[in-house]
Amino acid sequence: MSHKKQLPASQRDMLMDVLRKRFEKNRGRHKDIEWAGVQVKLEANPEKLWSLDEMESTGGEPDVTGYDKKTGAYIFIDCAPESPKGRRSLCFDGDALASRKEHKPANSAVEVAKAMGIELLSEEQYRDLQRLGPFDLKTSSWIQTPAAIRKLGGALFCDRRYNEVFTYHNGAESYYAARGFRGVLKV
Repeated sequence: MSHKKQLPASQRDMLMDVLRKRFEKNRGRHKDIEWAGVQVKLEANPEKLWSLDEMESTGGEPDVTGYDKKTGAYIFIDCAPESPKGRRSLCFDGDALASRKEHKPANSAVEVAKAMGIELLSEEQYRDLQRLGPFDLKTSSWIQTPAAIRKLGGALFCDRRYNEVFTYHNGAESYYAARGFRGVLKV
């Protein structure tokens, strides 16, 4: 980033309070992690806190879902019950958006994620999230797509139906009111 994105102190304090309360309410998502360590990391990384605010303001309800022992990073994932409301009706990426001749969506999932400073979930991350509870029972979420599939015009998305997680494909240029994306951020 050419310039650091930071929140005003009052907004930062409100977000930290929301994140702390969500963390405490959902201990099953992060059994062996203490809030004090998360707070120290967030305070030391204001640009990551800005990204978490973007996740929160678009309906993602980000929460800690893990800790990477190799990098020392806490892993935040959108834990809203359904795909974040403020990130739906998007095609997959910028190339897909450019390929649409009419009825273009407002943007693409990959471009919005990049602007927010986050990444789309991988299929593995999506499946790990589903082990923490039922998500996307009525919606679906774009996920990272292998280059070979994307080169052929496709993109992948997931949802949970019949108590199972499904991975599907669609044309990358498609978009639906019930499909958005979930993000991951390492702090």
